[in-house]
This record gives sequence, C-alpha cells and structure tokens, in this order.
Amino acid sequence: MGQYFTFAKTAIKNLFSKPATTSYPFEPAVYPERSRGHVEIDVDLCILCGMCMRSCPPGAIEVKRADSVWTINRFDCVQCGYCVEKCPKKCLSIVPGYQEPGAEKYICEFKVPVKPAPAKPAAAKPAAAKPAAPAAEAPKAEAPKADAPKAEA
Repeated sequence: MGQYFTFAKTAIKNLFSKPATTSYPFEPAVYPERSRGHVEIDVDLCILCGMCMRSCPPGAIEVKRADSVWTINRFDCVQCGYCVEKCPKKCLSIVPGYQEPGAEKYICEFKVPVKPAPAKPAAAKPAAAKPAAPAAEAPKAEAPKADAPKAEA
C-alpha cells in the first residue's frame, strides 16, 4: 500500500507545477550558452583550400576544387570546431541550433562561386632599363655627299 502513496505524491506535485517541457513550435528554441550548434559556411569567402577537410576528425567535410563544391555530412559531424579554427579565410563558423530532423540522411552541398583571377597590371619598366632613343631617331651628323663638289680652299 505504501507504493501507491509515493506515486500519488508525485502525481499531485506534477498537477500543481509548471510543465517540464517547452512549447517549442510556438516559441523559438533557446539553446544553452555553450552549446556547439552546427557548422555554417560563407561561400563568398571560401577559397576551396581544403584545410577544413584535412582537419575534420570524422571526415564529414569534402572539398572538390575541380567542381567548386564544398560538402558537409551533418550526421557525421561531431561539432568539434577544428575546421573553424583551421580555416585561413574564416569563412566557417559554428552557430547555435541543430540539424533539423528528417526521414533520410542527406549531405549539404554548397556551390562556391569561382572568383576570376585578378588581372595583372602591366609591369612598368624602370627608367634605367629603358633603352635610349633608337638609332634611327637619333640626330646624325651629315656626311658629305659623294656627288657634291668639294670646296677648295
């Protein structure tokens, strides 16, 4: 009989206390202060160097330079943040929130816009390297003409 009274105590306590769950769909989720969240990329800054791919312990990130594609398998990612630390352009970040649940596993693929190579300005030659005026343009001393009469002194 004592076991029924312990259950009744818990039931009465729960009737008069606030619910332990949140009303998630109606209110935005509040994540704990130090939650890791998930990896996001700013594709405009990415140079497809592959440092994130090499530093990812589970191998969740793949960089295909030939196709200009950056992919992440969010189900393999352990949110360690090594990729964010190693990125030279700081285009990766960890933002609060988690991957939305789905019926099937999928890989997030991002097409990185190819940046045109900067046009190289015409290299200006130093003044010392410039040749002097061409010989054809240089003033010449006139040589006496062979058919002209010579002046006799």
